[in-house]
Amino acid sequence: MARKRRTGVLRPASGWLTLRVMSLLEVGRTHTCGELRREHAGASVVLFGWVHRRRDLGARIFVQLRDRDGITQLDFAAELGEEAYKLGDSLRSEDCIAIRGKVADRGTNANTDMVTGEIEIKVSEVEVFSKSQTPPFVIADDDRTGATENLRLQYRYLDLRRPVMQRNFRVRSQIGYYTRKLLTEGGFYELETPAMVKYTPGGARNFLVPSRIHPGQFYALAESPQIYKQLFMVSGFDKYFQITRCFRDEDLRNDRQPEFTQIDVEMSFATPERIFEPMTALMRTLWKEILDVELAETFPRMSWDEAMARYGSDKPDVRFGLELQAVTEHVRDSGFKVFDGAECVSGLCVPADKAGSLSRGAIDKLTEFVKQRESGGAKGLAWTRIGEDGSWSGAVGKNVKPEAQKAVAEAMGAGPGCVLLFIADAWETTHTVLCNLRLKLRDQLDLLAGNDKPWQFLWITDFPMFEKNEAGQFVAAHHPFTSPHDEHVDLLVSDPGAVRAKAYDLVLNGNEIGGGSIRIHNSDVQAKVFTALGLSDEEAQFKFGFLLEAFKYGPPPHGGIALGLDRVAMLMTGAESLRDVIAFPKTQRGQDLMTGAPTIADEPQLADLYLTHRDIPVKDNS
Repeated sequence: MARKRRTGVLRPASGWLTLRVMSLLEVGRTHTCGELRREHAGASVVLFGWVHRRRDLGARIFVQLRDRDGITQLDFAAELGEEAYKLGDSLRSEDCIAIRGKVADRGTNANTDMVTGEIEIKVSEVEVFSKSQTPPFVIADDDRTGATENLRLQYRYLDLRRPVMQRNFRVRSQIGYYTRKLLTEGGFYELETPAMVKYTPGGARNFLVPSRIHPGQFYALAESPQIYKQLFMVSGFDKYFQITRCFRDEDLRNDRQPEFTQIDVEMSFATPERIFEPMTALMRTLWKEILDVELAETFPRMSWDEAMARYGSDKPDVRFGLELQAVTEHVRDSGFKVFDGAECVSGLCVPADKAGSLSRGAIDKLTEFVKQRESGGAKGLAWTRIGEDGSWSGAVGKNVKPEAQKAVAEAMGAGPGCVLLFIADAWETTHTVLCNLRLKLRDQLDLLAGNDKPWQFLWITDFPMFEKNEAGQFVAAHHPFTSPHDEHVDLLVSDPGAVRAKAYDLVLNGNEIGGGSIRIHNSDVQAKVFTALGLSDEEAQFKFGFLLEAFKYGPPPHGGIALGLDRVAMLMTGAESLRDVIAFPKTQRGQDLMTGAPTIADEPQLADLYLTHRDIPVKDNS
């Protein structure tokens, strides 16, 4: 009689006969770990995944099995299968396994904290694909990881196993899918542009790539596909989009990375309205399909001038009040030397129901805050509290004339119990500082509590065409191909600072998530812009000659926008940093802690590129 061997071989009376026993890997999984519910009770299933948690109760061993879709509880019991029970006893955190078993209804023992908590799997068979060493931190969503961010980045492949990270990247994937679907159905072609390009002066510092074939010459890594997408319009493609990688050698922070992804869009025969329409539709689609949130059919608009006057920012958070109030004219001869003669005096009125927590000590801390360089570097913070009788306290109350107090209170909508906070300085400093102070008070005073509109989109329009650099020279605020408003063309030479551009940003909850403009297609207007920027014909030809040459052949009016996919994903998932929605990000020092990049190139590599090391101390990347 044949006897089945555990090796999968049968030995009959005469000779050997090989019998192939199918592994669970070959059988294939029947469900994911986030899929099973009470209606599946009694079904035989095969699941694959990693050991998430393990509890040993002696006669029974409970294991939580995790994959990218969720977690399911497994029940190992000796009566269900002695061999499976022994294997269950040997399992440890992050072992990669397959199981076969039957779905059981947990009845009144259901775990309401798990979407699969109504059921568990009575395990009859286990296959261990691989064992895991003890991980350097717990694979968990919360502080139980016991890991610093640097440690998580060093073991990024383990960090990405955490359910919160898996959810983040599911959302990111969905953003890409719905973007491609909606724009393709809207008549846009998905077209690619080069990553290695000619360096053209723009907003950000470029990464350079040395050429081995052309010694001493360099490519630049594209900071955006700007010029190429304009050339697509010259080529007659009409509507273009691309989900593209971009590179900028900038100082880093939580919402900035040296390599990032943007949803890049360009349209021929465009107006701002024709750009806004598909972008609004895209945002509405993403929020509905991914978050099940209905957004308004149109988003409100605000000019740059209005945004700066009301919020001190071109990306204002409009979910709460506390708007800036200009009082320069009301305090011009107030009798208070801090105000008298200041270029700009503006303030914030903290309402009485929130002002109670602003003690003298709290206001002193706010004073130190506004003096910090990163806050704008104000000389100080003037303030007063309005008493029940309408009197003003402190130095402001003692020195500002009564008639000026009355005018300021009316302008700021202030009454008893309110605290007024003032900055008196240059226009730019005043608005920058009050913007930062406003956001600090938002968090400190919990001004978003009770907000019933958590997603506030806003189009900011009519940006300045130019801004001044540190040397006092005009530079393009966006890029030199941004179109001015038609009625401002004559100001390009006579008064560049007054020119407003057909430029626009899409803002969400105080975050810029996209920006674009209508482009110049008229050579005469382009020449005036170059003149305003101080570029000679020779310089313009050297830097942008190939684009200017293309514009000699009937370019259509065109415009576009670029949306930061990483930033959209960060906001949709509630992540605190772009690093939580980029699979393999860099640290704020531009390092990849997992691979150890950047590294030093050896001499043979440098010789191939006709480069050599300079005698510069090597940075410690540890």
